[in-house]
Formats: sequence, C-alpha cells, structure tokens
Amino acid sequence: TIQGRVSFDHVSFHYNGNSDVTVLDDISFTAEPGEMVAILGATGSGKTSLVNLIPRFYDPTAGRILLDGTDIKDFQQDSLRAHIGIVPQETVLFSGNVSDNIRYGRPEATQEQVLAAARAAHVDEFIPVLQKGYDTHVEERGVNLSGGQKQRSAIARALLMDPRILILDDSTSSVDVETENRIQAALKDWGHTFTTFIVAQRISTVLKADKIIVLDNGRIAARGTHASLMRSSRIYQEIYESQ
Repeated sequence: TIQGRVSFDHVSFHYNGNSDVTVLDDISFTAEPGEMVAILGATGSGKTSLVNLIPRFYDPTAGRILLDGTDIKDFQQDSLRAHIGIVPQETVLFSGNVSDNIRYGRPEATQEQVLAAARAAHVDEFIPVLQKGYDTHVEERGVNLSGGQKQRSAIARALLMDPRILILDDSTSSVDVETENRIQAALKDWGHTFTTFIVAQRISTVLKADKIIVLDNGRIAARGTHASLMRSSRIYQEIYESQ
C-alpha cells in the first residue's frame, strides 16, 4: 500500500553523464501524502527534469528519491509507475473515441468510473458540443480537439488510474484561468487521496498549492506558500509582478 510521501534527498542530476551541465543541484524537500506541490521557475530551470525523476524516466546522478521512506530504485519499475498518473506537456491522444482515450490506462474501468473522472477534469463541459458525445471519434494525436479539450481528456485519463502520485507537467496551460481553478478544486475534492506535483510557468497555477518550490538554474531558490513567498522571496515577487 502506497501512501504517497515523496522525499528528495540531496538530489542532483545531469544528462548522459555530462557533469559539465548540471540540470538539478542538491534538491531536498518532502511532499506529504495528499499535498499539492507546485514547481515554479523559468524555462530551463529544471522543472520537468525534476518530476521526470519520480517515475524513473531518469535516475539521479547523486542523492536519493524516497517513496514512503523507500528508495524508488528498490521498487520494480512497472510497480512504481502503476501508482503514478502523469499528464505531460504534450498531450497524446490516440485514434478511438473519447471514452477509449480516458480509459486507456485502465481498460477495465466501468463507464460510471470514466464519467466520474471526466467530470473531475471538466471533460463533461465540452462533450455536448461533440457530435456523438463520449462516442465521438478522436483522430490520431487528437487533431480534431482543441488544446484545452485534449488536456482535460488527459487529466481524466490520469485520474481514472486512481494514482497515489499525480504529475501535471504544465498540463492546464491551454485552458483559461477559471477552468484551471475549477479543475484544481475538483482535484482537491476527488474521492481518493494523491500527492500532486504541478509544474507551472504561470502564477495562477500555483496560488493554492500547499508547497511552492521555486527553481532557478537547477537549484531551489525559494520554498513556501504563496503568502509566505510574497513576504520573503524576491524572485517569487518578481515572477508574480511580471504576470
């Protein structure tokens, strides 16, 4: 049974053994079960690289990542990833209908479970405009859906897996701020507890996070809530004021 406590213990990382280009440098923090942790920073600051270490798409060059106190290298890879729902920056949909795409990671799910995940991700808001509703055919890579529709479908797919860890990699960037706020509220109200990592570039995405980690050139430049960072972090204040 996975609770979802994720700890970065002095983690550093560089690609392909190239120690001359450090992507992440001495990262340490803990995400408690059920927390929403936002990773904020400029392009190239290491945000996506950080969350990609959790499902072991890459392994740290130094340090450890612990899941419920156990090094993730001690888990079988497929077992570890079975507990992680991921919505990447580039949403991938497949040829089939809308329901099939939501059910992709959990093919045995009932239609009621699919609809519950769709409501949480606000997929149900655009279903009425589709010709056949949830049975509407989706072209390869979802080219007949808008960016926001694809993102919401991918979030529903991740929720349906009932993960203990949910990773949203800038995955609400194609929806408006109001819809983004409603999706975040639905995640909080979802019937199952999961630890959420949200990679973000816009400040509206992180306002309600339990923890905000601000990255700058691969290092943690600041951490805290929105209120505490507005008082204590000049780099966070600059990001906030610029937006």
